[in-house]
Amino acid sequence: MRILGLIPARGGSKGVPGKNIKILGGRYLIQYTAEIALQSNLLSKVIVSTDDDAIIAVAEQIGLTVPFKRPANLANDKSPTLPVILHALEYLESKGECFDAVCLLQVTSPFRTVAFLDLAIQQFIEKDTDSLVSVLEVPHEYNPHWTFELDENQHLKIATGEEEIITRRQNLPKAYHRDGSLYLTKTSVLKEQNSLYGKTISHIESPKEFYVNIDTLEDWQKAEQIINKKFWGR
Repeated sequence: MRILGLIPARGGSKGVPGKNIKILGGRYLIQYTAEIALQSNLLSKVIVSTDDDAIIAVAEQIGLTVPFKRPANLANDKSPTLPVILHALEYLESKGECFDAVCLLQVTSPFRTVAFLDLAIQQFIEKDTDSLVSVLEVPHEYNPHWTFELDENQHLKIATGEEEIITRRQNLPKAYHRDGSLYLTKTSVLKEQNSLYGKTISHIESPKEFYVNIDTLEDWQKAEQIINKKFWGR
């Protein structure tokens, strides 16, 4: 299976200005994702999609391929991810390069290992689902069976639609949330279903001790703490 590793990294971040090439623990933030992606033998090609000249310069400096400059209409803070992926695929296809799937690796989740990435790809291939996403388990107090919505009378109702609440924590089924680290999707699903997920989704659970999704300065500080306390290492 030919899999494209795609690292989206637009300029113009508001929460942490210049975060994609900001220095974290002696490396550019984008470098953490780049090093892992380039070491994987299961990605056929790794590219960066960006609109920013400074990011292009850094990406090429650390060994990444930047085959195009992303159009401005796909690089504002409201731009959805799917059109960015489709743009990359269409560009590469116009150059004669086709892929069976795309592995989206977001710069804002820097703490992965090659083993984790390769395991995710192997599971995606073996399970033959439309997509695979990386997840973390939802803490039991936020489990959907223990959360509520308001009905038309402004009364609480169980979010899952059940009549009776599950009373014991031990009886709660596991629930997961996307952690933003990794998405794998078949090209046919992206193009024909216009979806990042499709109809069948498998998952891989990320190590929660390394979890951070950098969107704010507080998230950046958490990432620094992970490095400074030596929780993270290659």
